[in-house]
Formats: sequence, C-alpha cells, structure tokens
Amino acid sequence: MELQEYFKAIIDADQAAVVVCDCHHKIIYMNPAADQNYKKYGGKALVGSSILDCHNPNSQGMIEKVVDWFGADASHNLMYTSHNEKQNKDVYMVALRDATGKLIGYYEKHEYRNPETRKMYDFGDTIS
Repeated sequence: MELQEYFKAIIDADQAAVVVCDCHHKIIYMNPAADQNYKKYGGKALVGSSILDCHNPNSQGMIEKVVDWFGADASHNLMYTSHNEKQNKDVYMVALRDATGKLIGYYEKHEYRNPETRKMYDFGDTIS
C-alpha cells in the first residue's frame, strides 16, 4: 500500500473538518467531517471551487496574507486564525510543503477544547 493511502486514511478518520487547498485557493480535498460540516454550503460539491468564495472580503484578504506569509519562508507553517466560542475550538491555517520545502497548499486545522465525554476504551458490545 502507498504511504499516501495511509495519510488519506488518517485525514478521513479525523472527526474535525479538513479542507485542503492549493496555493491558488482551489479546494482540492474535503474529508468526510468537512463534507458533513459544510453540507449546507454544498459539502463535497465545493471541491474544485475557490475557498475565497466561502468567505467575506475581510477573511479573503487575511487568507491571502497568510498564504503569502507561508510562501515567504519555509519556517512559516502555522497561523492561529480564530477561536469559535460556541464550539470551543481554535482554528489554524497550516502550510503544506513538498519534499523540497516548496509551498504547495494549505489546510485549516480545528482543535476542539472540550474534554472527551466517552469512557476510555469503551468497546460496548463489539468485543467479547
């Protein structure tokens, strides 16, 4: 199995929405959580469109500034962009780079701050 299949499986299993964009702001991938989270805006149908079309002019400008910052130096890889009080999460933009360090795109990372409510190692009735 190719390594990229493992990476895709990791992103697809993530409970947080992951939307991957190229350097021209085109949405190239959405994981299942993003499809659900953005269903009212089109979900997976947004793939191929510009992420800028999903934001107001102020946010568009900030996204463009962050991508310019990512491109200015290979050490510029993470930008804190917002906190969503209602969902108690922090949101970041993360640079994506190829093996040479060249910027190839970016994605939005959501880090939820609510403690887990499930019991640890609760297998329910699935394992005997």
